[in-house]
This record gives sequence, C-alpha cells and structure tokens, in this order.
Amino acid sequence: MIPESVIRAKRDGEEISGSTIRDFIFGFVKGDVADYQMSAFLMAVTLRGMTRAETVELTRAMAESGETFDFSHVTARKVDKHSTGGVGDMISLPLVPLVAACGVAVPMIAGRGLGHTGGTIDKLESIPGFRTDLDRTAYAKALQNVGGVIGGQTKTVAPADRRMYAIRDVTATVESLPLLVSSILSKKLSAGLDALVLDVKCGSGAFLPDEKDALRLAQALVTTADGLGLPAVAFVTDMDAPLGRAIGNAVEIGSTIDCLKGQGPEDVMELVFTLGTAMLCFAQPESSWDTHRSHLESNVRDGSGLKRFEMMIREQGGDTRVVADPTLLPQAKGRFEVVAEHEGWVGAIDARAIGRALVGLGGGRTKAEDGIDPSVGFLFERRVGDKVGRGDTLATVLGRTDAEAARSGQDVLRAFSIESAAPERRQLVRHLVTRDRVTQWQGAGTWPKLDLPGLLRTS
Repeated sequence: MIPESVIRAKRDGEEISGSTIRDFIFGFVKGDVADYQMSAFLMAVTLRGMTRAETVELTRAMAESGETFDFSHVTARKVDKHSTGGVGDMISLPLVPLVAACGVAVPMIAGRGLGHTGGTIDKLESIPGFRTDLDRTAYAKALQNVGGVIGGQTKTVAPADRRMYAIRDVTATVESLPLLVSSILSKKLSAGLDALVLDVKCGSGAFLPDEKDALRLAQALVTTADGLGLPAVAFVTDMDAPLGRAIGNAVEIGSTIDCLKGQGPEDVMELVFTLGTAMLCFAQPESSWDTHRSHLESNVRDGSGLKRFEMMIREQGGDTRVVADPTLLPQAKGRFEVVAEHEGWVGAIDARAIGRALVGLGGGRTKAEDGIDPSVGFLFERRVGDKVGRGDTLATVLGRTDAEAARSGQDVLRAFSIESAAPERRQLVRHLVTRDRVTQWQGAGTWPKLDLPGLLRTS
C-alpha cells in the first residue's frame, strides 16, 4: 500500500478495494500514513464520494483499528440507539434505563457536546462523581450488573475515528456523507451490538437542517449497517424547536428524573417511547409494537426505570442522592426571566439560536478542549403552540451571574417568534427508514415485521 497511490485513486474517482482501505487506515493508526496524507484522502472522499462497498470497508477498518468489546457473557440481546444530536436532545438519559428494565442490554458509547448541540456525556458528568471514562472491564461489568451503561469513546475504541475526526474538523470535511456514516457506525460496531436504532434529526437545531439531507444520511447509515451485518433502522425526527423544557447539562438530568417519574415533557416522552419500542422490537421480536410500548410506559408508572437509573448512577460512581434531591446537582447563581413583549402564540423557537446561546452562557463548547459550566441553562415556560400575553414568562435563564443571565436572555427572546395565529402542530417523528424503503411514520402500523438474526424485512 503506497499512500500516494490511494489518494490519487480516490482523487480520480476510482473505487478502492477493501484490503487497500484497511491497509491505509491501519497504516494511519501506526504512523505509516502521515496526517497530511490522511487530510488529502479525506478531501478526496469529500469531493468524490464513496460507493456503498467502500463505505462498508472504511467503517469496518475504523472499528477494527482499536479494541472491541466482548459481551459474550451477556445473554440478553444488545441493542443501542444513536442520535445525530440536537438542542435539548436528552432522549438517551431516560431511554437507557427504561429499555434496560425490560431485560435488554444497552451498551451505549456517547459523545460530548460541540457547537450548538449538547452531549450526553457532559450531561451525565454533571452528576457528582459520575464516571464515563470506563475501560473495557468496567464497561462490561456495568452492563452485566445494570443492563445499561453509557460511556465515552476511549483512546482505544476506534482510534482511527478519533484522529480522523480531529483532521476533518479543521479541513472542511466534516459534512462528507461516507465520513459521517463511518464515524458513527465504527464506534457502534466496536460495541458488539445485535441491532441499532438511529435518530437522525432535521430542522434548525440539527446538524443537517434540510430534511432531504437527513433522509440521505439515514439511508446511508441503514444500508451501510446492513453491509456490516448489523440490523438497523433510522427515524427522521424534528429538531426545528428545542426538545423538552430544560436546556443545559444539569437541568437535563433533573428533567430526566422527572421523565422517569412520569412528569416528563410530551415531546421527550414520545421520542423515548418510539425509539425505545423499536429497540425492544429488535431484542424481543416475538411481541408486538403495542405490547413493547405498554411495557415501557409501565416501567415509568411503577418506578422500574427510575430505579434502574439510580443503579446506573451507583455503578458508574455517581451520587445517587440526586434522584431524590436534584438540588444536589450543580446550581447556577444567576437568574433572568425572559418575558413576551406582546400577546399572541409561540409560532417558533429557533433551536440553533438556543444552542448557540447556551454556548455563550458557558454551557457548551466551540472547541473540543473547552471546559463547560454544567449549572447554566434555560427552563422554558412556553413552547411552540402556546398562547402568551404581554409580560408572560417565556423562559428562565440560569447563568453564573444575574448579569450574564440577562445578556443571554436577549438571545433567547430573539429566538422566540410570537405570531398572531396559532401554528400548525409539527410532526415530531417524520419518517422511518429501513434497508428497503422510506416510509412516512404513522405510528405502530408503520413498523415492519422483523426477521432476526437477518436484517429488517417488510411483510
């Protein structure tokens, strides 16, 4: 394998063999391929694209560039969920314990927030003592003991992805579809999953705002997973407005506790139940969609999900007292109420603007090495579709000081659109993508029959 030849072949639009891709990726991890050569290769891929076969082999090579998990001792089916990220996207936090309480193993490798989107790892680390830097032994132990574990990507898991992303981030190659797909799936492949449910966001707060782009990504993820022997489906969901009523790291942990007590926001719980039910259909295909959804709802009512969340906190070193007393989570000292300047209906809340406001407040990062303040955030009193009067509170800003909260409040106010008429109700879950087709989501009747251990097949 001569690096220059690989770069030239891709530059000229040729299809590269799986063995050549593997040698190139392994050579990069070992240091035989220089960073500048990888940069040239990534730009060639961005400009020329990759075939499905190339994307499959790239993903496989990235996954095999480091350690993989051995969960052979876990008898339950292992199913994970991945989201492309958004604002207020706390779905994984209540979902993992609720699905685990149904007897399914959920080994989740999650990420940190970057730019306007939040990160599951940052949110969990706002719990005092909570550890996400688990090695393979601790990770496997947590999965065995709790049934669900959420950890960060370590240096030994898909190391090619970690180094390639650092280069993509500064070379304008982040948006490349095959590079996006291989980055997402290589980490999931390392976890030894039996199946994967994907949540691909579209709208102002999504990484890919345009629905057509989100659909293309969803299809590429599912078909690539198919080529890797990993059963997968993708839901395309709305991210035009922030999810839930709490935006920020500690406040989203507080909202997670509310969700598991049956007091969660309607949109958050609808996504939790939809994605969680799909996961259960993969793990236990002998039961129906409605049966699985009822099981999840029951786990909220009887407290099973909340108990499992407490177990997860304890297993990963966190202070379990936050479950009964969320005030033990980091608390912001500054507050500012954002009020409506005139009456009407909330027609829109710009999710991307809210995400950027959180970064400005100190609750997010623009560079991977930035620190964050887990205490700051926003609590929404009004959501899209609500009627408001002049002077009504739209949101409360939680800042490090009153002055910082007030400055951020102006950004939040601009993100709200108050209109003279009530807006149309938005569809939260828009499409279901399987390896065979794209279907507009219409609830349980849209879900196809499963043929495991094969991939999804429609009836």
